[in-house]
Amino acid sequence: MTVDAVADPVLAIDIGGTTIKAEIADADGRVLAAATVPTPRGAQAFDAVAELGDRLLAQVPRPMRRGAIVMPGIVDAERSVAVFSGNIGWRDVKLGNRFDERWGFPVLIEHDGVVAGWAEWRYGAGRGCDDVVVLMLGTGISGTLSVAGRLVRGGSGQAGEYGHIPVRPRDGLPCPCGNTGCVETVASGPSIARAYAERTGREVAGAAAVFAALPDDPDAREVVDDAVSALAEGLTGIVHASCPELIVLAGGLAGAGAVLADGLRDRLTELLRVVPVPRVVPGKFGARAGLVGAAGFARSGAIE
Repeated sequence: MTVDAVADPVLAIDIGGTTIKAEIADADGRVLAAATVPTPRGAQAFDAVAELGDRLLAQVPRPMRRGAIVMPGIVDAERSVAVFSGNIGWRDVKLGNRFDERWGFPVLIEHDGVVAGWAEWRYGAGRGCDDVVVLMLGTGISGTLSVAGRLVRGGSGQAGEYGHIPVRPRDGLPCPCGNTGCVETVASGPSIARAYAERTGREVAGAAAVFAALPDDPDAREVVDDAVSALAEGLTGIVHASCPELIVLAGGLAGAGAVLADGLRDRLTELLRVVPVPRVVPGKFGARAGLVGAAGFARSGAIE
């Protein structure tokens, strides 16, 4: 499908497992309106997206040529169907042209990890590199793989579900996908917070609190080390198969910065024997990567 690029402002919405973020941005990337709301599950998530879009469009009385909505899970962009998203509670949700009709302009649908990874590769920390893995680390885990300057989408367009690579298949926790011990059950934000609470008996607001405790808390160190090991173990097959020159850590957990990036590189150095160890760096856009990518996707009409 070929879609012409647009110069008018665009509406970008990023449906995450914890929050729904939205903004209207102009052709220069300036944010004209923005808002964030908690993510409800199931049918209520659709209503929350619609109402959030309504609110922002009311704040920017300018022509809007196109929008983009991105979400986690398995997304059939051609048919505009959310095939499966455990973090939102959607399965075979047919979005169709419901948003187009509501707002009066075309709305593209895509996987959040794809657009976020594309944004980091093309415009962020991976810019100028041809062979790059981008990991989106947040409520869930996904990402992109670029080989020889081309984004790898796979035969079904669903490449990049790094979070569902099993790394603890025998003694791990159940994953919403139906398997046991996926990377996401150990290294996602909620999994890190849960593991720390189970280990210490102390509830924390999120993974950021665990990372903040690293300098003085050995329990936090054990939990983070386990998460980093799970990430590295999940990546070894990808690195052996594609030999990326760079791994970019994006999404909400990328805010941990060098602590996470250096830890992952050290663990990969221990595991990799026959291929070069790639550089590991934090992303440029952090938790905004999905929004930046959604706005770029809405403007260009394609991910290339």
